[in-house]
Amino acid sequence: MNDRAAAAELYDEIDALIGDVGKEADARIGAWRDLIEDPDFRPSAANLAAYLSVRRRDLRETQRRLMVLGLSSLGRLESRVMPTLAAVRAALGALAGRDCDPAGPSEVYFAGERRLDAHARAVLGEANERCPIAVLVTCPTEAADDPDFMLNLARRGVEAVRINCAHDDEDVWARMIGHVKAAAAESGHRMKVFMDLAGPKIRTGKVEPPKHGKKIRKGDVLAVVREGDLGRIDCDTDCFGVECTLAGAVAGAELGDRIFVDDGKLSAEVEKVQSWGLLARVSVASEDGLKLKGEKALNFPDTDLEIDALTEQDRSDLEFIAAHANGIEYSFVQSAKDVRLLQAALAQVRPDDWRDLALILKIETAQAVAALPDLIVQAAGRQPTAVMIARGDLSVEIGFARTAEIQEEILWLGEAAAVPVIWATQVLEDLVKTGASSRGEMTDAAMAARADCVMLNKGPYVMEAIDQLQVLLRRMEDHQHKKASMLRRLRTW
Repeated sequence: MNDRAAAAELYDEIDALIGDVGKEADARIGAWRDLIEDPDFRPSAANLAAYLSVRRRDLRETQRRLMVLGLSSLGRLESRVMPTLAAVRAALGALAGRDCDPAGPSEVYFAGERRLDAHARAVLGEANERCPIAVLVTCPTEAADDPDFMLNLARRGVEAVRINCAHDDEDVWARMIGHVKAAAAESGHRMKVFMDLAGPKIRTGKVEPPKHGKKIRKGDVLAVVREGDLGRIDCDTDCFGVECTLAGAVAGAELGDRIFVDDGKLSAEVEKVQSWGLLARVSVASEDGLKLKGEKALNFPDTDLEIDALTEQDRSDLEFIAAHANGIEYSFVQSAKDVRLLQAALAQVRPDDWRDLALILKIETAQAVAALPDLIVQAAGRQPTAVMIARGDLSVEIGFARTAEIQEEILWLGEAAAVPVIWATQVLEDLVKTGASSRGEMTDAAMAARADCVMLNKGPYVMEAIDQLQVLLRRMEDHQHKKASMLRRLRTW
């Protein structure tokens, strides 16, 4: 087949694709229409709907055939779905000698990038001239009594600080925020304040080891019960007993569901569901075994947890947060219903202008990943919104092998919706904690350049980590924007 015939065949395929995507996107937008109160988000929602429609199809072979004609661009259409398809169709029409609609102007083609930039500024503040990617830093408790901590962040142009409401109290939070304001007055650089709702925490409670030893190993049986029910355990064999602080997790688990203990150090599969709790067989544990302890994380990735993401403690904290923060990080959000719950609570404590508060959706579970389009539309349709890839909990929930894949997909979805994405958890962790970075974590940090913001955890060397991160991100800016190579001249060869 010659190039003209190949172009004509591809033209028909792309033309049909445009029609099908348009119809499917319109149907999805119809379902979302009542959720979108902010008119500025409507074009972004329309592009997201089109992106979801396109990605329902396997276009790998189409991509390869376009490459032969020098027209491969579908792999970078996240922020401009319909303009990209129209441009490819116009180019194919020209190659095939057909009369067809021309490609749209460049203003339309790059409008999605401008929308993303505007939405990122609304959440993160004005861009820092030192670094193209925003930096978010977690505050240690000591920052409440150390004004220089915030001042050093401000002098480095850090865009935002994070206060974790799972720790400390309102007095400590207020002192931290006071130091942020003082740093802005002295440095001239204003930092955003994000406050992280603690959310429902599933933890181990009391532990009852069997007579044969205190360490649990592969093949052992784990009995999981509600708090106060250790005495009800009835096992045919000697087993390890542990309380679960969330009764709904024990009640909702079914045969075959997995249970992870202590950030995935131990994995077990439910073999029996009893009136008093669960019996699970350990499938993954270190060769030396694991000593079960209280206050360790429990994850039920396969279980439909019928619990609200907004706890009573969160509601209690919300009045302070709504009065003092620029943004709220929403832990354990899993559904559009959860977002509506928080937005209703905000409307109660800050009725006049709660929509000015940014909402950061922390994606920590497999359910949140599956519901992400609806989460984004429910949130961004009413207030400034960002998505945080909370890789710590997420990797336990979905498995380490899938973390990189899902991380990529969240980045693509955020770009399609023109919603900024925050790359979080263990970025430059060795450097922050010890002052020396590993080769692997520097590569990980370089990959974070495709996000809109990078979060650093607390640690004694966080200032040094910020300095190195900003240098690294500046260098990466010359090479790559999102998925697109910038084709800067290489100087190495």
